[in-house]
Amino acid sequence: MIIKNKTLVEDGWQVLRLSDQETAEKVTVPNGKVIVPLKVWLAQRDQLQQRRELGVWFASDERPEDLKGDVHKFQVIAVDFPKFSDGRGYSIAYNLRARLGYAGELRAIGDVLRDQLFYMQRVGFDAFAPRADRDIHDALKGFEDFSEVYQTSFDQKQPLFRRVQRQSKSSLV
Repeated sequence: MIIKNKTLVEDGWQVLRLSDQETAEKVTVPNGKVIVPLKVWLAQRDQLQQRRELGVWFASDERPEDLKGDVHKFQVIAVDFPKFSDGRGYSIAYNLRARLGYAGELRAIGDVLRDQLFYMQRVGFDAFAPRADRDIHDALKGFEDFSEVYQTSFDQKQPLFRRVQRQSKSSLV
């Protein structure tokens, strides 16, 4: 199960992770819905680009610009969080949405915790694969932690002070 658009859904995708013995050029990508590492896509692009059900995932030290010409070919793009304190994935997600115009499913994978979901959605994530050792039902509550946002981001283009209607001093007298 994953969280997609704030609801629990069955996950039909498999995330391909390379073992220490495998290389991006030589790994065999299984059939079916597979999310491959960016380096596998870059190494095997000619063979993989014909597949309809293929996604790609970014490591936290990779750049979205490396996928610039191909970003619209994928139904799903995932960003890996190797540990919860590594915030580089937020920038990757924001850049995929705001700068590269990616409109498909953007999924957070790896060390994804409830406390992060609200903020992840703000930068463009719409799907989340929380850590297996955490309660996914509890993670859903993370979207309700805050009722309003002050700052702008991908999900809100205007700051709060521009959205709030204030009464003028003359109407109070």
